[in-house]
Amino acid sequence: QAGRQAGSLWDCGRSLERKQYTIHAPKGDLPNSKVIRMRVFGLRIRAWCPIVFLAVAAHFSIQAQGQVAAPRRLRFKLLSPSRLLVTWKEPKGDFESYKFLYFTKEGGKAHELQLAKGDNKVIIDGVIVNKEYTVKVMAVKGDQESKPLRAKFTAKEPEQEGSAQLEKPKDTSAVEEANEISKPDQFVCKTPAIADIVILVDGSWSIGRINFRLVRMFLENLVSAFSVGSDKTRIGLAQYSGDPRIEWHLNAFNTKESVIDAVKNLPYKGGNTLTGLALTYILENSFKSESGARPGVPKIGILITDGKSQDDVIPPARSLQDAGIELFAIGVKNADENELRSIASDPDESHVYNVADFNIMSTIVESLTKTVCDRVEEQDKEIKGVSGGQTSLGAPQNLETSEVTARSFRVTWTHAPGKVEKYRVVYYPTRGGQPDEAVVDGSENSVVLQYLNSLTEYQIAVFAVYTSSASEGLRGSETTLALPMVNDLQLYDVTHSTMRARWKGVEGASGYMILYAPLTEADAADEKEVKVVESVNDIELEGLSPETEYTVTVYAMYGEEASDPMTSQETTLPLSPPRNLEFSEVGHSSARMTWDAASKKVRGYRIMYVKTNGVQTNEVEVGQVTTHILRNLTSLTEYTVAIFGIYDEGQSEPLTGSFTTKSVPPPMDLKTSELSTNSFRVRWRHSAPDIVLYKLSWTPTSGGDTKEVLLNDKSDSYILDELRPSTEYEVSLSAVFRDETESDAVLVLETTLARTTTIATTTTATTTPVDRDGVRNLVIDDETTFSMQVSWEPLGQNVQQYRVSYVSLRGDRAEEAVLVPGRQSSLLLQPLLSDTEYKVTVTPVYADEDGNSVSDVGRTLPLSAPRNLRVSEEWYNRFRITWDPPPSPTMGYRIVYQPISASGPGLETFVGDDVNTMLILNLLSGTEYSVKVIASYTTGSSDALSGKAKTLYLGVNNLNTYQVRMTSMCAQWQPHRQATLYRVVIESLTNGQTQEVSLGGGSSRHCFYDLKPNTQYKITVYAQLHDMEGPAVTVMDKTFPVPTEPPTTPPTTTPLPTIPPAREVCKAAKADLVFLVDGSWSIGDDNFHKIIGFLYSTSGALDKIGPDGTQVAIAQFSDDARTEFKLKSYDDKETLLDAIQRISYKGGNTKTGRAIKHVKDAIFTAEAGMRRGIPKVLVVLTDGRSQDDVNKVSKEMQMEGYIIFAIGFADADYGELVNIASKPSERHVFFVDDLDAFKKIEEQLVTFVCEAASATCPSVLMSGNTLAGFRMMEMFGLMENQYASVEGVSLEPGTFNSFPCYRLHKDALISQPTKFLHPEGLPSDYTISVLFRLLPETPEEPFALWEILNKDNEPLVGVILDNGGKTLTFFNYDYQGKFQTVTFEGPEIRKIFHGSFHKLHVAISKTTAKAVIDCKVVGEKPINAAGNITADGVEILGRMVRSRGKRDNSAPFQLQMFDIVCSTSWASRDKCCELPGLRKEENCPAMPHACTCSQDSKGPPGPVGSPGGPGIRGPRGERGEPGLVGPQGPTGDIGLPGPQGPPGPQGPSGHSIQGPPGSIGEKGEKGENGPPGTQGVPGSPGSPGRDGTQGQRGLPGKDGPQGQQGPPGPIGTPGAPGSPGSSGPPGSLGDQGPPGPHGLKGEKGERGDMQSQAAVRSIARQVCEQLIQSHMARYNSILNQIPSQPASVRTVPGPPGEPGRQGSPGPQGEQGPAGRPGFPGSNGQPGRPGERGFPGEKGEKGSQGVGIQGPRGQQGPPGPPGEGRTGSQGSPGRPGNQGTPGRPGSPGSTGPAGPPGYCDASTCMGYNVGGGYGDPTDRDIPVVQLPPNSYQTYDPTDNYEDEEEQYAGYRGYPQYPETSYPAPRPVQPVPEPYPTDDAIEVRSPGIHRVSRSLSKQKSKTDKQKRTLKDS
Repeated sequence: QAGRQAGSLWDCGRSLERKQYTIHAPKGDLPNSKVIRMRVFGLRIRAWCPIVFLAVAAHFSIQAQGQVAAPRRLRFKLLSPSRLLVTWKEPKGDFESYKFLYFTKEGGKAHELQLAKGDNKVIIDGVIVNKEYTVKVMAVKGDQESKPLRAKFTAKEPEQEGSAQLEKPKDTSAVEEANEISKPDQFVCKTPAIADIVILVDGSWSIGRINFRLVRMFLENLVSAFSVGSDKTRIGLAQYSGDPRIEWHLNAFNTKESVIDAVKNLPYKGGNTLTGLALTYILENSFKSESGARPGVPKIGILITDGKSQDDVIPPARSLQDAGIELFAIGVKNADENELRSIASDPDESHVYNVADFNIMSTIVESLTKTVCDRVEEQDKEIKGVSGGQTSLGAPQNLETSEVTARSFRVTWTHAPGKVEKYRVVYYPTRGGQPDEAVVDGSENSVVLQYLNSLTEYQIAVFAVYTSSASEGLRGSETTLALPMVNDLQLYDVTHSTMRARWKGVEGASGYMILYAPLTEADAADEKEVKVVESVNDIELEGLSPETEYTVTVYAMYGEEASDPMTSQETTLPLSPPRNLEFSEVGHSSARMTWDAASKKVRGYRIMYVKTNGVQTNEVEVGQVTTHILRNLTSLTEYTVAIFGIYDEGQSEPLTGSFTTKSVPPPMDLKTSELSTNSFRVRWRHSAPDIVLYKLSWTPTSGGDTKEVLLNDKSDSYILDELRPSTEYEVSLSAVFRDETESDAVLVLETTLARTTTIATTTTATTTPVDRDGVRNLVIDDETTFSMQVSWEPLGQNVQQYRVSYVSLRGDRAEEAVLVPGRQSSLLLQPLLSDTEYKVTVTPVYADEDGNSVSDVGRTLPLSAPRNLRVSEEWYNRFRITWDPPPSPTMGYRIVYQPISASGPGLETFVGDDVNTMLILNLLSGTEYSVKVIASYTTGSSDALSGKAKTLYLGVNNLNTYQVRMTSMCAQWQPHRQATLYRVVIESLTNGQTQEVSLGGGSSRHCFYDLKPNTQYKITVYAQLHDMEGPAVTVMDKTFPVPTEPPTTPPTTTPLPTIPPAREVCKAAKADLVFLVDGSWSIGDDNFHKIIGFLYSTSGALDKIGPDGTQVAIAQFSDDARTEFKLKSYDDKETLLDAIQRISYKGGNTKTGRAIKHVKDAIFTAEAGMRRGIPKVLVVLTDGRSQDDVNKVSKEMQMEGYIIFAIGFADADYGELVNIASKPSERHVFFVDDLDAFKKIEEQLVTFVCEAASATCPSVLMSGNTLAGFRMMEMFGLMENQYASVEGVSLEPGTFNSFPCYRLHKDALISQPTKFLHPEGLPSDYTISVLFRLLPETPEEPFALWEILNKDNEPLVGVILDNGGKTLTFFNYDYQGKFQTVTFEGPEIRKIFHGSFHKLHVAISKTTAKAVIDCKVVGEKPINAAGNITADGVEILGRMVRSRGKRDNSAPFQLQMFDIVCSTSWASRDKCCELPGLRKEENCPAMPHACTCSQDSKGPPGPVGSPGGPGIRGPRGERGEPGLVGPQGPTGDIGLPGPQGPPGPQGPSGHSIQGPPGSIGEKGEKGENGPPGTQGVPGSPGSPGRDGTQGQRGLPGKDGPQGQQGPPGPIGTPGAPGSPGSSGPPGSLGDQGPPGPHGLKGEKGERGDMQSQAAVRSIARQVCEQLIQSHMARYNSILNQIPSQPASVRTVPGPPGEPGRQGSPGPQGEQGPAGRPGFPGSNGQPGRPGERGFPGEKGEKGSQGVGIQGPRGQQGPPGPPGEGRTGSQGSPGRPGNQGTPGRPGSPGSTGPAGPPGYCDASTCMGYNVGGGYGDPTDRDIPVVQLPPNSYQTYDPTDNYEDEEEQYAGYRGYPQYPETSYPAPRPVQPVPEPYPTDDAIEVRSPGIHRVSRSLSKQKSKTDKQKRTLKDS
């Protein structure tokens, strides 16, 4: 604005002519009216206008500088002695005009011109010789001006040349322009004063990569102005965004060139803008003596930022200034100037800089460096002046704190020398806050700091104040205590809607706050808060939801501040459902249901019932009753009923049941009367009230027409007339009901009277004959395939017998009759023909004659076949068949299956009648089978129920060759979605030579090299899934022939390739090193070659390659990972480097997480060459953000001790690299802008990798950081996935329920060779860290917690505990070979012998041995430096000191942690987070399996970011916090087309037919709870489901009352055929039992078909025995706490033998050991109810004696009483092979109750014995052979030479447990149903299995069992 107004004034004398003009300037001191001429190009002006203009311009304020680029290259030229030409070059930025000023003396009047944009020349006329002229030129844009371009000129006499001096004020142009103006005079700080300068650079996303390069240029110019050296100015740099990091410390570089080189390689960080956090960070980390800061040296901080901070900057800036650090603040672009002023030191004019854009940052570098230089010099003078003027000035000493409470502590110091007037105590929270101070008199040396925040660390500085100055501060820190919290929180009186909480009150609390909320994923509104006064410590929590787990938290309040919380959890009771549903009075149309009341609070009940096969639901609500009649039902129909309790809070879970209505009843008591020659009456009684009519029919039995009449429901008799005399009639009567259902007909036979003749002369009259009634209510029911039941209503005592005759209506058999006594009213007719109608006649036989006969017709059931064959669970070698059983009872089912699409024999097996499903195993992959199910009856077999089933195809598709060369050939295929491994074989069809390679399941291609030219090859690919291998898929191709050789040329000598020499730092390296290389499309071919070059040079820096040095493997990843070669592939550097150069580019997307998991699962394995006790190092190289999750698998690997380096380039996400890499990040994360910069990090990376691979002290992960040391638990095999192979060890919960702990049982003698643990010996300084607990059975004698023996079993070094003397002793040999010991004793030492967990650190240095217990130093004693140890001995845990013979012993104790850290400072840094009494959650990492937020869960959304500028490049930008929508960026240029990608795999055919069911997918994340659905119809009970996966163990419930013993569960389905077990020794024959009583003689049975019942019983008995053996093996393995192989007796039933003699009862079984207590787990999700299984393991009683259930014999005499005893825990042995079943033993007496379990509320997940969570399930007992024992039991006679055998790799277990079915056998062509040949094992030729005999381990297993028993 000032410029425009001045311009308008300038127009007062301007003409529109564009000519050359002159203006007059003052000469010397002449008055202004006297003028000289000045000529300006393009303008003519009057002389008075400049004066008016200058006066007006002075009135306006000049706008802020630094917003417009300044002009450049100011030049002077004397055209004549009085004419001066001034020229300049226009600035680089945008501007509108120029302002030109000149004057002759400082403060004098200035002459000003406004010039157009193109005018950059001015001629000044009337120049005076020897007078100095000062010129300023500024660029103007709107109301903003640039920094002035300023220079001075003095005109000389004609014989001299004019001299121009270009000067630069404090705020002038950038280094680049300054160099152009005056390179010879470029500013360099030449002050002798030195300084410590720390530059803090904003690296947030808003800067962008291009602008960050400009920041680097600015930093280069800034550094160039100072003299850098260790004794000169030191420069450090930190970069920050969301989290700060040190790029280099002050003492990192000693030359200016090295600092500038570091600036050029400064990586871009990215993230948010947290400036306050970064300022605090450099105060605590950069300005420290260990970081290079020097006392008495000026300290400068320079901040460069481009935006407003997202946190508070004022307290951190004030803290820095209080510490004597002078701050400069540089803002660029969107920086907040007010914030910059609040950060910078005073005055703001010289400490605050703000520029409009990054490309003009260079304009301020000159002013900044000069100002910094001046301030360094001034600070140096101030510092030296103070120290020189007051030589006796001193600071206080010996700062101590005491009397620490939650709100205060006392600070005490030693007086400073001299006369101190006052002491000034400044204190402030370390994490930021307002500093406070306390001032006391100089005579005081103590003050209490009050009103502090609890649990807060405070920084303290005490200054001695003298008369005219103050001393340096005496500094320290102290942390206030936590506010006292409540204790003993209990939740009790739990109902479905309330619970009570009570706790112990806290003295001094002003009240309590109770928070309670459900643990489900509910809204925050569900959390409720209650506040009570301090006198209340018991409260009822109301309004709770039923069956919901609540967390209740109680805080003690102290005013507005709350203590730490005390939390507990409890689950409300569910709404009680009704109980004991029963049905009675079930008729054909009604039924009564009764139940027990649910609760007193129930309002009523809702009853729902539905036909089981129907869809219409009936519903009725009743009040508070317990019985109800269901009416209007359909006869002969099954109904499912559900009854719900209705409460105010909702309705309970249903109680369900079912019943079937009866058939409609026929009419009752059908009789005849009023008999005559042509009629008689029939009578009956009504059987039900809902009959609507009767249907009556009659017909002569000798033949004739049938007559029928319909009668109404009121009728109960009817006269049949018009009958023939002396004729028998069959009368039939049935009832018809409302639902049109017709009852069965009742029959009666009656004969009309014969005609009689009456003689007139006689008086004799015809009388009615004696009525001989026929039987009534003849019923035929209970039909089977071979029998039916006949029953009738007895007639009375006159009947002597009943004659029951029956005949087949087929007419193919004669009638048969049976006489039964008169008192009998039923008879079972058998044997009958199946599916045959029989006419049954019952005739009463009186003393004189027969009564009337009554007949009815019944039909035996057919030999029904099973129905509805279904196929499910199709897999690659199995499928399940299920069928519906027929209505007739069967003896069992015969299953026959045979491949259709492939050749193979038919197989069959037999299952019992209670089985309707079977899993058929060991099938061919991708093969269709015909399946038949045949029901077996006593009278024969049914027709076959047939169907087809097909296994899934385990093979690859679209196999073809590509890149066929003369000596190489590649194959590619479409991957199989389930394959875990591919076996690829190439075979020469010429000579049969083969190559074979195994690839990961994600691989889809492979190349073979070193082939013969012009040779036909066959490539075969086998897909493998765990232990299954699919069929071969082959392709054939031919390599190219050798080309015709050109004419020979003179031989030339080619130099041999040179192998890079090893670097010095890598000569001691010994590690397993894996490179994981990004091979995605974004890399490109050129960059991939650069990566290969980087791998070549990095691997070339290693020394020894192979098993004795460093092993190297490389994997390449994109969508999936491909192993290029394994760790064990190469054992020399030359072949390794050659293999690296042959790696081909893969291409694809970026799935880094999947690739890291592939490395862990497929490369870091013993099979791939990984070694035990050797550092495992992974180097990940990637150029972009991963498209899957990397956090979970990276954290797992870091926790397991892997050392991970992450290298990012181009668009890699730095935050993701930090998550992948080990800690600290500055050592393990590298970032370069492009691949050409690899050389800059290669040396440092190789150094760090080789240091991590040091064999003396490898790097391991401890407490979240990577340290040098040894993880001894892992080396001894005491890990969750390994301990089962270590004899004498069991898994138990540790200090917290989520920490595992291992019990070392008596005489376990856990040992390992020293050469595997410490191959290079022990370091000179180290700390032994052990977390352990002594047990009640730990002996009083001393034992070595850990010790190292030499090959002669002599101890070299160790730690000894004396349980009797309560002392701790450390021993070793010193450097002179003398044996030395140090013993610690006292009250603190005695604590470790009291039976609780304690953490022990023994820190060994060259001069002292220090003992630290529970992170508290308890003793320190001098010791000589140790000598090294030999590596040819062993290291042992728990060895007894006095067991010095060949027979060693060891003490039992519990061990949770054991590490050796190669540092003596670890004890002081450890926080003892594993001990409940010392754990502070804010300082400790999350516990394993914690149910709080997982480590990879996302936090809440961050604050809204500022608008982003236009992006740098294409689609994938850097990830930032959610920000506002940025402005529209400019349209980018169209890029070049990318290279053509490789062809994708061929898609599947598009037929829309239904395919087989897909494989089970991975379990998804838990979804949110949906809204409650409407009440559905209760489903009918389904068929028994398969055993579900064991859920996580829930929290312990409250003790309930002892329930009644339930009925035994049904026998489960037979299991699949197992592998053949070796035969056990035959059991001894039992003594003959006494003969049983004689039974009644049975009737003669009908001849059986095909097989005898004895044979069927034999089959059933063998099936039962197999089931019992399988389950007993399972329980044995659970008791032994190790996985075992359930043995299966693979026998084919033979013909039944003769009954054996009854044996006497066996001796009483030995008492089993007491069960261990269980531990709480988290609540599992409710699973579907499976079928009732065998009773589970019980914690209160010991297990029963092991025996195999034999057939039930007759009751023998009682055996002698058993005598049981409880055995102590022994080392678990492996179960032996299954022997032949022995006779059952008598059960042992009940053992004593086990120790009570306890609840650990600190976590939601716990450890149970056996290594799993919760009770063992079938999945916990893999059906495989155990691997050989990988960990040794110590034996002094072992020479530990057979390394390979003793330390073989671990073998994984299949995850599909199945129960045992009878073994299938070939289908026999002969009708003989049970062959006597040996069983033929069915095995698919496409499936390969590996098995081992168990017999070799039998003796060892027996020995283990004896050890367990003895202990």
